[in-house]
Amino acid sequence: MKTKLGYSSRHAKAGINAKMPRIECFDNQYSNDYQISISIPEYTSICPKTQLPDFGTLIITYCPDKKIMELKSLKMYVLKYRSLGIFYENAVNKILNDVVTACLPRWAIVRGEFSSRGGIKSSVEVNYNGLLGKRIKNRR
Repeated sequence: MKTKLGYSSRHAKAGINAKMPRIECFDNQYSNDYQISISIPEYTSICPKTQLPDFGTLIITYCPDKKIMELKSLKMYVLKYRSLGIFYENAVNKILNDVVTACLPRWAIVRGEFSSRGGIKSSVEVNYNGLLGKRIKNRR
């Protein structure tokens, strides 16, 4: 069923199940809790409805457990979004799921801050708490 603006469930689900490059990891050498924050200021993807590019900054913050994400493979993973039709909300959730699958952190937060379109700026944030084994509500 389409909305008045022509959005369909196909648009809403676009990109969710896309095959992505693997995020490689290496062994964490420390057992203490510490935080890694990665900023990716040149994120781009394609709007699945308009086919126009979307731009933004991704911030991935996590506390590693046994594995740490390798940055070159993360870069290759994020570059795949440049040709992927996906909404902001789907992208941020998919990235968190893929980060958690790759390195099983103690906790993780993925935040997307997207450039203005039509005078509206969007931010999307999703959290994962590995101790509970599920996502948690925003802690702010």
